[in-house]
Amino acid sequence: MSAINEFKITQIVDNGQMVQLTLIENVSTEPISQKQMIIENVSKKLDAETKEQVMPLLEAILQAQPTVNINTYQQTQITIAMPKSRYNNMGRPQVGSTLEIDLKKPKDVNLSH
Repeated sequence: MSAINEFKITQIVDNGQMVQLTLIENVSTEPISQKQMIIENVSKKLDAETKEQVMPLLEAILQAQPTVNINTYQQTQITIAMPKSRYNNMGRPQVGSTLEIDLKKPKDVNLSH
């Protein structure tokens, strides 16, 4: 079973012999504001008449608060270290480039003594 995932390079550390790439899952997320979440959750709990009275007050209160955007998806981060020759053979990808990584189910490991 294989699952090809795209990862975006966020950092490259090159010490001359080894190259370390830090990758983050290349997933587009749509940030949602904390204000929007509060309004939606309060709106679900109220009947139409109460909502008509409370929502303008709630929106006025929240207007004075700073907007905090929340990403609703935690992305996977991977760090890979490789010899510089391997990095060069990959075409020397830079920060912002995307790499496809095949994440396979690990095989069982049998240890014998």
